[in-house]
Amino acid sequence: MNRRSAPSAGATTRDLFPSLDRIRSDTIRCQVEAVWNEAIDTGNAGRGWTTDELRELPFTLLADATPMRFIEHLNSCSEQCLAIADVLQRIFGERVPIDTDTLLAGALLADVGKLFEFERCPDRGLIQGESGRLLRHPFTGAALCRKHRLPDAITHIVATHSHEGDRIQRSIECIIFHHADFIDFDIAKALAMAARGPNS
Repeated sequence: MNRRSAPSAGATTRDLFPSLDRIRSDTIRCQVEAVWNEAIDTGNAGRGWTTDELRELPFTLLADATPMRFIEHLNSCSEQCLAIADVLQRIFGERVPIDTDTLLAGALLADVGKLFEFERCPDRGLIQGESGRLLRHPFTGAALCRKHRLPDAITHIVATHSHEGDRIQRSIECIIFHHADFIDFDIAKALAMAARGPNS
């Protein structure tokens, strides 16, 4: 493992994502950690990411100068998903079946592929690298999930949560995450527009 970027060299995966401990299945929890550890170690065009770099990443390159960070976005979506699931289960009960382990694991992994999509260049700053231009994060994230033998229901969330899944029937868990994800994304765009001023 690349010592520069290993979670053990700074924050652990569980430090980065407190809701990871709310996944009941030990197997799924360990698989989620394994995916993240590999992405941290091998992303950024093979150079890996330090904990400080991870904490400073913007969650999207599609909204200029967003104050919302990548790790914050993942934790926001995870908490939103759990809150939405709680409301749906209290109101509708078993008529809306939700597997919270699938939902939470999918929420934590949906954007893991961005560690391959993003690249930090000394002369250009943070850019969408060549890998990201050819394979957006849903593709690389789903490939990592398959490699680490995560259940298909979780890989489905990673693969279909963004525009790539617009022509596919999303699972209930993926529908929940998709909307949580775009709440943050639309807010990021609104903040960027406000920062540019009314005449931009």
